[in-house]
Amino acid sequence: MSKQSANPFVNGVWITSDDRQTVDITSPYSGEVIGYQVLATTVDVEQALQTVHEAKDEIASIPTYERARILKKASSLLELQKERFAKLISLELGKPLKNTMDEVSRSIETLELSGEEAKRLVGETIPGDASERGGQSYASVFRVPVGVVAAITPFNAPLNLVCHKIGPAFAAGNTTILKPAPQTTLIATEFLKLLHEAGLPENAVNMVLGGVEVGQQIVKDGRVNIISFTGGTVASKNICELAGMKKVLLELGGNAPTVVHEDADVIEVAKQVAKTGFSNSGQSCISVQRLYVHRSIVNTLTETLKEEILKLKVGDPLLPDTDVGTLVDVKAANRIREWIDEAVKAGATIVCGGEQKGASVSPTLLINPPKTANVVCQEVFGPVVSILTYDTIDEAIAEANDSDFGLQAGIFTNQMDTAYKFANALHTGGVIINGTSNFRLDHWPYGGVKNSGIGREGPHYAIQEMTETKMIVFQLPSKQT
Repeated sequence: MSKQSANPFVNGVWITSDDRQTVDITSPYSGEVIGYQVLATTVDVEQALQTVHEAKDEIASIPTYERARILKKASSLLELQKERFAKLISLELGKPLKNTMDEVSRSIETLELSGEEAKRLVGETIPGDASERGGQSYASVFRVPVGVVAAITPFNAPLNLVCHKIGPAFAAGNTTILKPAPQTTLIATEFLKLLHEAGLPENAVNMVLGGVEVGQQIVKDGRVNIISFTGGTVASKNICELAGMKKVLLELGGNAPTVVHEDADVIEVAKQVAKTGFSNSGQSCISVQRLYVHRSIVNTLTETLKEEILKLKVGDPLLPDTDVGTLVDVKAANRIREWIDEAVKAGATIVCGGEQKGASVSPTLLINPPKTANVVCQEVFGPVVSILTYDTIDEAIAEANDSDFGLQAGIFTNQMDTAYKFANALHTGGVIINGTSNFRLDHWPYGGVKNSGIGREGPHYAIQEMTETKMIVFQLPSKQT
């Protein structure tokens, strides 16, 4: 297999390995070196920042219809290359092909939605005569681009989450400096090439590759107007400390609860939890993690869910029937295995799974871990679901809310009063009724509260975040007598 390269793109130039440090890119499933990435220097980052800063007025002046056309063209090109992009994500990340095909489909949709939303940046006219002093005036209020967007993206959805940054940013007329996750730079490189093929101006997006130091250089730079970050809580706190006087959008993690009430369809619940708790090896911010089950049905659900989990095929992510591939790397798998062991020592029981082989951890179902165990109170970001019992819906609400996170939650019940009580009481950004926490459509507002973030994604909502309100006031001449 010929090895691919991931390259920074700065000031219209793809930077090669000449005089630059490179790092091997390894498949987490096979351990094979599949390519290399070229790391950006501090000089490269500086040049990228200056390029997008100088280009912001030019990009803002592109007519709305043209920005929409470019994004929709990118969507069409991605549709034509769907399988190639999906296979590259699976190879680089270890995410099963059935999941990466879905991710590419969502990315196509996200670009299309961004193009549509570009044409919806409307404003309003406000008469001044609501005030005694404003009888001869009115204000025109509209949205304008912020300027430079710093987009820092994670590895778990390496194509769609880049689309969720670049799509709305360009739709709104901004330039972007992109820093993708170090684990998934091949897919970011290929996507930026596709955007250029669609007609994206070369100075609209600059991309730099590297680790924490690269991100810090971007975040603290005064030429950046807004930071859009998806990742972990520790990194987000570091960003907030460095950012200074600029807007920060944070899409962070969670330890998502899903409640299964006594009247729920146990078979349906088991099927949904098995699918949404272990897809992408649980590497999703809203992956089912805490499963609160009414005591009257806990035994039945546990056995039914175990049966569904054991049906999942674990293995080669490039095979079309694989359900669960690997974690992003061995280090992540080691951590998850340690957390499972910790929970068992504290009193949890392994219903199924728990085995580790390299970067893979088999789908794991635990029952009754203590609430202080990491698998309950922290974000697992791995293929582990824990069953905890409750007796009343008030107890379930209290336990679900007992978290530093608040991204999304789910509840299964046929009682509408119970569903609404739960939904209204939850301290989360979203609540799914008769579905698990792991359900998202890309045009809906997505984000959380507490340590789960600040701001909302979804093209319409992201564009609102990535623009500013501008007001122009017209004062009419005073009436002459």
